[in-house]
Amino acid sequence: MPLQPGSRLGHYQIVSSLGAGGMGEVYRAADTRLGREVAIKVLPESVAGHAERLARFEREARVLASLNHAGIATLHGFETENDVPFLVMELVEGETLAERIHRGPVPVESALPLFLQIAEALEVAHERGVVHRDLKPANVKVSPEGRVKVLDFGLAKALDPLIEAGGSGAPALSLSPTLTLAATRRGEILGTASYMAPEQARGQPVDRRADVWAFGVRLFEALTGRGVFAGGTVTDTLARVLQSEPDWGDLPSRTPPALRDLLRRCLEKDARERLRDMGEARILIGRLLADPDSLTAPAADAPATGSRRAVVAWSAAALAVGVAAGALLSGALARLGSEVATDRHPVRFTVGDATGGPIAELSDFALSPDGSQLVYVVGTGEEGLLYRRSLAEFDAAAVPLAGTEGGQYPFFSPDGEWVGFSSGPAVSAPCRG
Repeated sequence: MPLQPGSRLGHYQIVSSLGAGGMGEVYRAADTRLGREVAIKVLPESVAGHAERLARFEREARVLASLNHAGIATLHGFETENDVPFLVMELVEGETLAERIHRGPVPVESALPLFLQIAEALEVAHERGVVHRDLKPANVKVSPEGRVKVLDFGLAKALDPLIEAGGSGAPALSLSPTLTLAATRRGEILGTASYMAPEQARGQPVDRRADVWAFGVRLFEALTGRGVFAGGTVTDTLARVLQSEPDWGDLPSRTPPALRDLLRRCLEKDARERLRDMGEARILIGRLLADPDSLTAPAADAPATGSRRAVVAWSAAALAVGVAAGALLSGALARLGSEVATDRHPVRFTVGDATGGPIAELSDFALSPDGSQLVYVVGTGEEGLLYRRSLAEFDAAAVPLAGTEGGQYPFFSPDGEWVGFSSGPAVSAPCRG
C-alpha cells in the first residue's frame, strides 16, 4: 500500500505524496540526519517483487549516478529498508511542463528558454550514452525561477554497457529493443504513446533520435497548448504517431521560420531524416534567443488557410487593412482631404452594387493609394464581382469591373492604376476608365 505521511524509511520521514505512475511512487520526505527535504521514489507494491522491474529500478539509479548536470535531477542515494529498495533524489519544486501546458499555450519567448535547458540536459545525457525514452511533459519540472529539471529516467536506455551493467561486465538489459521479452508476451510497449518516436512505437531498437522526436512533440505542444498525436485510445494514438502529420497550421502565426524548421526536422517519421543531435537544437534555440528581433517579426512562411492561400504575398498588408472596415473608411476620409474633399468637410457615401444590392462581406474592400477609389466585392463564390466606387460624390454609381467574376480579396497596385484580386492565382484588371 502507498506510504503514509509520518511513516519512515530509514532516517527518511515521509511528508506527502508527490505522484505515482507505472515507473514508481514518489514522495516528499524529510532527511532527519542532514536536515533537508528530498524526494523518495519506490516501486509500486504490485510490482516490487518483479525481477525485471527491480532490475530496471536499479538501472535507473546507475543511470542517474552517471549524469551530473544542473538540468537533471540529482541522485543522492539508492538504499534499502525492510526489503524495500528506494531512490533518494533531489527535491525539485515547481510545476511540471504538463501542468504549464494545461494552462494554455506557452508564448515563443517564454518557451525557448525552457527548451534550451531541456536540450542542454538531453545533450549531456546523450553524450554520456543515455537515452531517456519517456520524455513526456510530466517528466520535466520548471521551478518558480524558470529553471528546468528533467526527471524519471526509469525507462532510460544506456548505450554504454558499463553504465548498464554497473561495471560488472554483465549483459546490458536495455541494449535490447524497446519491447522487452516480458512486454512482448503482454503485448505492451514501454513508454508513453503520445511521445513515442515511430520506431519506438513499432518496438524497434532506439537511439538518441527517439528523444529528439519527443523533444519536438513537447515543443509543439507547448507552443500550441494541445496534443500533437493524442487519440481516444492507445491504439489510436500509436496509429497517429505512425501515419499522421502534425497540423502545422496550429502553430502560432508568429513562430519564427527557423523554429518551424527545427520542429519539422525533429518530427521526421524516418529516423534517418530526423535531426541527428540535441546539440543542433541547442545551438539553433540559442541563436534565436540571442536575436530578440527574430521572436517578434512575423514568420515569413506562416501557413495561410482556406482560399487566402491563393493571394500573392505582397498583397497581405492591403488585405489586413481591409479586414477593419471602420479603420479603412476613416483612412479614406483622411486621404480625401488632399485630392478630393479640399474643404475638409465630412464626406458621406453609400456602398452597394449598381442596383443597390448588398456587398459580400466587409473584409472584401480595397482603398486606392490616393483615397479616391474604393473597390469591393458584391456576391459570393463564383457569383462574386468586383465594383469600383468613386468617393468624390455621395450618390456616385458603382461600376462593375469586367473580367472579375468570382473575384475576392481585392488590392490596388502602388500607382492605383490596377486592381488585383484572388481567384485561384492572383489576377489583375484595370481600375480607371
